[in-house]
Amino acid sequence: MFQVRTDLAIESRELYKEGRDVEISGVEVDVKEEKDYKITRVKVLNKEGEEKLGKKIGSYITIESAALKQADQDLKDEISQVLAKELKALINTDKHTKSLVVGLGNWNVTPDALGPKVVEKVFVTRHFFKAYNKTEDDTMADVSAISPGVMGITGLETGEIIKGIVEKSKPDVVIAIDALASRKMERVSSTIQISDTGINPGAGVGNNRKSLNKEYLGVPVYAIGVPTVVDAATMVNDTIDLIITDMKNHTEKGGEFYGLLEGLEDQEKYQMISQMLNPYMGNLMVTPKEVDTIIDDISLIIANGLNISLHHGIDLKDVNRYIN
Repeated sequence: MFQVRTDLAIESRELYKEGRDVEISGVEVDVKEEKDYKITRVKVLNKEGEEKLGKKIGSYITIESAALKQADQDLKDEISQVLAKELKALINTDKHTKSLVVGLGNWNVTPDALGPKVVEKVFVTRHFFKAYNKTEDDTMADVSAISPGVMGITGLETGEIIKGIVEKSKPDVVIAIDALASRKMERVSSTIQISDTGINPGAGVGNNRKSLNKEYLGVPVYAIGVPTVVDAATMVNDTIDLIITDMKNHTEKGGEFYGLLEGLEDQEKYQMISQMLNPYMGNLMVTPKEVDTIIDDISLIIANGLNISLHHGIDLKDVNRYIN
């Protein structure tokens, strides 16, 4: 059966609700709409909600802003502050919290370079705390960061690298950043998802590795993800849906052809997609042509949000002073 690929909890909820006029049992949803952005908080409460949504028990916070793809500095600053506020509420850090920021992905492949790009802009301070034998500071917290690369570069499982670092450096929390996949092109690079359930490196491109979560690493793992790609088969499926809807609007209701269009099942559409794509393109992922600029902008927004939320004495004015 055709399965739409998405890493976003908000889209999993939308997929479940298609054709149903009921909310998912075991899942709480809160939506807050502002002028420039929308925040959707999805909370999976129990096993029933976990099974229906296909997401682990926990919180999933989605910040959406269509203008992010061509954001000016004011919008970047605003979203950075919104992200910082959500992170502070979710992680509940203080000046004693030791954090490890992990930038997942391949720095040689632009759509997958979000994590490493964020790490480049994070204020790392652990070495100062070690050098001066400090346990706290009036402005900065103990923050370290790493971009472990991917197995094709290192030959090592990403989870193994992170586990070794966690065992040695003993952070209180791990925050992992990775590129995700969406089912809708309009959400690519305009959506930021935060969760407290960990992350599967490589999930965005269907290349799952060992999960980074509390069970495996021994400390709470928070994830920040941005969809940078869409599965080509998903795009074709949505395009076929639009074509069918348009054809139905121009076909006499109740006629034979209308009945044929009405009765076209998902499985039939999937077979059509397979016949069109597999011989030529296989498992193709699609990304915007301006992805280089988008990754630079989004990575700066996330890094600023992290710096403000993790370092208790830093605000937006401070991060803009040192990061360009």
